[in-house]
Amino acid sequence: MEFATFADRAGTIEAEPADLEIVAHVETLLEEAGDDDLEIVARFVQGRVFPAWNSTTLDIGPSTCYEAIARAGGTNVSADDVEDRLAELGEIGAVAASYDFGGQQGLDAFTGGGAGDGDLTVREVHGTLTDLAAAEGSGSHDRKVDLLFGLFNRCSSDEARYLARLVLSEMRIGVGEGSVRDAIADAFSVPEDRVERALQVSNDYGRVARIARDEGLDGLDAIDLEVGRPVQAMLAQAGTVTDALEEWDEAAVEWKYDGARIQLHHQPAATADGTDPGSGETRVFSRNMEAVTDALPEVVEYAEATLSESVILDGEVVAVDEEGEPLPFQDVLTRFRRKHDVEKAREDVSVRPVFFDCLHADGEDLLEKPLTDRHDRLESVLTAGSDASDPADVEGLSLLWLTDDADEIESIDAEALAAGHEGIMLKAPDSRYSPGRRGKHWRKHKPEVETLDCVVTGAEWGEGRRATVLGTFELSVRDGDDLETVGKVATGITDEKLTELTELLEPHIVTEDGQTVDLEPAVVFEVGYEEIQTSPTYSSGYALRFPRFVGVRHDKGFDDAETLERVESLRS
Repeated sequence: MEFATFADRAGTIEAEPADLEIVAHVETLLEEAGDDDLEIVARFVQGRVFPAWNSTTLDIGPSTCYEAIARAGGTNVSADDVEDRLAELGEIGAVAASYDFGGQQGLDAFTGGGAGDGDLTVREVHGTLTDLAAAEGSGSHDRKVDLLFGLFNRCSSDEARYLARLVLSEMRIGVGEGSVRDAIADAFSVPEDRVERALQVSNDYGRVARIARDEGLDGLDAIDLEVGRPVQAMLAQAGTVTDALEEWDEAAVEWKYDGARIQLHHQPAATADGTDPGSGETRVFSRNMEAVTDALPEVVEYAEATLSESVILDGEVVAVDEEGEPLPFQDVLTRFRRKHDVEKAREDVSVRPVFFDCLHADGEDLLEKPLTDRHDRLESVLTAGSDASDPADVEGLSLLWLTDDADEIESIDAEALAAGHEGIMLKAPDSRYSPGRRGKHWRKHKPEVETLDCVVTGAEWGEGRRATVLGTFELSVRDGDDLETVGKVATGITDEKLTELTELLEPHIVTEDGQTVDLEPAVVFEVGYEEIQTSPTYSSGYALRFPRFVGVRHDKGFDDAETLERVESLRS
């Protein structure tokens, strides 16, 4: 498929306000994709270059993209000119479309882009972006700019619009995961629920689209979990003990740890009897499916010492002091972000894993099994490598209590708090594991103030001694592909933390006007609040009363932030 065709269809989709018509347009796009292009097109239309489970990134910042656009725009165009035009037009696609590319001549015009008849294809774009993602080490910046320049220099205005958005992960044409799921089902005449299941276990919309087209229902049903390929984590919503018991009669209760979510994939070097050597690989992924294996050697060591069969486990990694007592969540994040000097970081902050679910064991997928069955399997997996006879003494195992007694649940909650943890989780005993879903079957019950995960979309420079740091932060929530403001936060932040937040946010500044800055929506804050009230001050129509900064959610991105719909539900 020519990239111009993809860009034209993307423009049609973007202009369509109706959800059903958007699905129909995506369906047409998938049907038009050639044999070798379907996987790419199914990802591109969502703004993805690689499968969702693949942690490979383009590692392209806005400034690099601006530099490539400026170079393709002509000798009189600079990256600063591009940034100025962005402030005027508001989004990078419109900026790229505003230039007359293709004017650079000679061999330099095709640096990284490939010569030929000038007709750019989706496969060429994908191949070049794959090469760009692989560029590392000395000279990698120039290599990335060369490759991007080669692509932009071959683009029409419409092609440039969607290439720029794709490069910066800002496609936002109204196509969500549900739209692509429904379009795959309609385009290739397969049931939507079977497409949904295949997507949950594969986390690859391109692969599922190709299999639906080429192999139909039998091919989709043959897709299973794979050790080494992460899936999205099942999520919880806030809830009360009363609501849980009224709905389920009996609740499964776990301690809620103040840690970071991990997914452990372990393939032993041999089977239990030692007769069939395997690959012997252990991999650890974050909540966002990023590979964090190297940063968490303690988890790898635990797996190799404890596990004797292939498994996929869901759990948390908790920071602990020398006595094994839990440390705050922020200490865990110092380990997640560490890429170098891991041993030194390990000396400073030690971590230990705690697992609460088993998604796969010894070749069997367990997603459809009830929670209680999955926990039984988890217990047997972890107990096999332990000398402990009592589950309470099994290292790394999160205990599960089944009860219909609210007083007992409160007692478990008190024990969790006394042990230094956040509180408890309430789960439906018969609930299946639904990757990526935040449903009523898992509920987090915490005693402290409610919090929201909000995107930071603006800030203000401070005054006086704080004049060199950002001190007030604008908070927004998602409304489809748009963002709506819900307030500002400046409370609960120390001077040291303000300096750290300024360093984190400065690379994301888009425009400045006096003390006020606009930020690209890349950083998520967890913000506590007393209540939500209606307000004409903010674009959402709501305001957080007494907002207080809790922390940065480094493990969350734009797509994980709260929605306006959720704010409305909390208000009601």
